[in-house]
Amino acid sequence: MLGATTAASNATEIVLHKMSGLGNEIVVADLRGAKHALGEDEVRQIAGEPRWHFDQLMALHDPRSQGTEAFVRIYNADGSEAGACGNGMRCVGLHVATQDGRLAQRFETAASGVLTVDVESAERITVDMGRPRFGWEDIPLAEPFHDTRRIELQIGPIDAPVLHSPSAVNMGNPHAIFWVEDVDAYDLARLGSLLEHHPIFPDRANISLAHVQSRIAIRLRTWERGAGLTRACGSAACAAAVAAARLNLTERRATVTVPGGPLEIDWGRDDHVRMTGPAEFEYRGLFRLGAAPGIGEAG
Repeated sequence: MLGATTAASNATEIVLHKMSGLGNEIVVADLRGAKHALGEDEVRQIAGEPRWHFDQLMALHDPRSQGTEAFVRIYNADGSEAGACGNGMRCVGLHVATQDGRLAQRFETAASGVLTVDVESAERITVDMGRPRFGWEDIPLAEPFHDTRRIELQIGPIDAPVLHSPSAVNMGNPHAIFWVEDVDAYDLARLGSLLEHHPIFPDRANISLAHVQSRIAIRLRTWERGAGLTRACGSAACAAAVAAARLNLTERRATVTVPGGPLEIDWGRDDHVRMTGPAEFEYRGLFRLGAAPGIGEAG
């Protein structure tokens, strides 16, 4: 929904919905019916307002494919576009269920094609995240790797690396998962920032630390490319669960616990990865694009 553009302020008002997916800060901008598309500068303007700070912004546009609710563009706080955001899609699903009353939904994204979202309740929303990709050129990596279950990458001295041999997978966006005994024992803010921009990841990467607790349980911390440390990253949870199953460390169905709480991940026999977890509303309000900092009232 768009408000008026005034000649005096040259600012366009849009309605924003602040939401959360297990602590993953999400902003939903429902632009269906509007001609406006957010630019990088506008995304950064929204992210720069403390009340609208987000990990990802989900912009809903008019459907491009028949039978879908919307075409969704996903932005990081730095203005770059993300390929996937599972927590954000749960928030979008709850928003659409509340606005339109539909519980079984289909959305189109540029990176993952058409995704289905099923809203059982605010506590149980399932997103079909599509099929994982494992080929080095699909992740992508800067050089060929025959086996991406563990790639040759390490940080620290060659004889005593701090981190090494991550699994690599594309889950709508590139992920590298390092297997550790204690996910809290590392300065992920420093290491994540370094590894996100490693030359081996030409499109940058989400960097995760994962500890396998049992055949059905994983603990996970994630540094998101373009966003930084996050309390929850749905695509990273899916990537970690898939990577663990490929290494025969877990079953194909597992609970991945991120700092914000647990997510249920099921890598089905149809090769689709389905993620179930909660979403919640925090507040909504108007935001003036192009206005001076501090403009934008939440309610």
